Formats: sequence, C-alpha cells, structure tokens
Amino acid sequence: MSTTYYAPHGGHPPQTDLLTDRAMFTEAYAVIPKGVVRDIVTSHLPFWDHTRLWVLARPLTGFAETFSQYIVEVGAGGGSDRPELDPLAEGVLFVVEGEMEVTLDGTAHAMKAGGYAFIPPASRWSLRNRGDAAVRFHWIRKRYQVVDGLAAPEAFFTNEQDVEPIAMPDTEGRWVTTRFVDMADMRHDMHVNIVTFQPGGIIPFAETHVMEHGLYVLEGQAVYRLNQDWVEVQAGDFMWLRAFCPQACYAGGPKPFRYLLYKDVNRHAPLTLGGLGG
Repeated sequence: MSTTYYAPHGGHPPQTDLLTDRAMFTEAYAVIPKGVVRDIVTSHLPFWDHTRLWVLARPLTGFAETFSQYIVEVGAGGGSDRPELDPLAEGVLFVVEGEMEVTLDGTAHAMKAGGYAFIPPASRWSLRNRGDAAVRFHWIRKRYQVVDGLAAPEAFFTNEQDVEPIAMPDTEGRWVTTRFVDMADMRHDMHVNIVTFQPGGIIPFAETHVMEHGLYVLEGQAVYRLNQDWVEVQAGDFMWLRAFCPQACYAGGPKPFRYLLYKDVNRHAPLTLGGLGG
C-alpha cells in the first residue's frame, strides 16, 4: 500500500494572515488544526539533543486523562540516551518523516516512515538520528495499568506496510483498521491503530463509548461529528475526544482519509475520579 503521512515543519505565519482558524477546545472534544503547529508553540525535554516537539495532548483537568501525545522533531545527529524518565510509562513511536535508530536492550532498530514501535514500561532504550535530515515522529505515552497475574507486554518493532489492514464488517472495504496489537491480548491497556476510510466512506452511527481518543490525521480530509458539531478536518489536524463523546465521520476529497488513533482498553473503569488513584 502506497501512502504519505503529514509531518509538520513549524514556521511562522506572515503578519498578513487572518487570525480565524479551526482551533476549538470544548468540554467534550478539542481540535488542534495543523495551522497551530508553529515554531512558537514548541517544547523541549531534558536529555534530548537537537530536538523540539509539539505537545498535542497531556493529562489535564477537562482534557486528556489517560495519555500524552507529542510530535517530535529530531535534527541530524540528535536524539537522547535517556528519552523516558518515568519508569511506569509505556510508549508508542510512529515515524511520519525521515529515519531514526532506536536501541532497546542493546539491540538497534532502524525505523523509517511508517515505522511503529511499542516500548514497555521500565525499558532501557535510546533514540538517535544518524542521518543528515530531520526525523519527525509521534510519541504516545500512557502510564501502564498493572494487573496482578498479567505480565507487561514485550516490546516490538514493525512498519505499517507489513501489517494487513482489517476491514470493518459490512463496509465493502471502505473502512479498514491497521491493528498493531492482538485485540485479545489483555496485557495491553492501550491500542494505537491506523484507521483508513476510502473517499465516501462513513461511520454510519454516532459512536459513544468509554474509550478516550486521540486522533491525528495522517492523510486526506473529512467532516467529523464531535459531540453536537460537524467539524472539517484535514491532514495535520489533531482531535481529542473525551470518553463518551459522540463521534462519526464522512470521508471526503480525492484521497483516502487516514488517522493515527489512540484509545485506552482492557481495564476496569477506575472507581476514583482522576483515573488511577488509590
């Protein structure tokens, strides 16, 4: 399958641009359009060289509760030997542009566009850009929810091109999901998939469910139903959907509509406000 992924390059709009954009922040959802991902809103992390990042989501009252999501840009020769400082954090890396090397437990793994890695909690790993051009990738982090009697899942590396998408029933292939983890594997408490709609494909009902979502549009465009609103989205846009936020979409435009999708799965609903409190 041939595909392209949108990758931000920052920059700054001219003074002649109008302020009006599609950015929205509500109690049920948020939309961070690609026009917001500029130089002025970048962040930096300890122990990362030649690196900047855009924080799309983080745990916050009235916002994401279970995950954080970054778009990380690492320049030539940059990277980190101490990328993750939280021993309870698991992560998924997904490369949208360029190449990088991730070393886990002494084994180096080359990753290019479409590359996907799952990093378990308490892992020993590092990341380096050995090339001459910048690499850009998503880094989704979640605090792993330990279950007595279940071991944490092991690390794995793959590429989207090596994973066969699964068609949703009764959609004639217009709606498919690339699943990187077996849905029956209860060790995993989050799934990060790629969802693809062919032009004209739809979600034909308002999904309303317990999973929280982060959606980053990799390619194409659509009209997305978020709570009570219909919102136009395109490649480079990010959406956060609170648990139980009604959602649906109509895929439009000449190209497939594709997004990277986070959701929390396979755990009891915490019975304390704020998630994992005792």
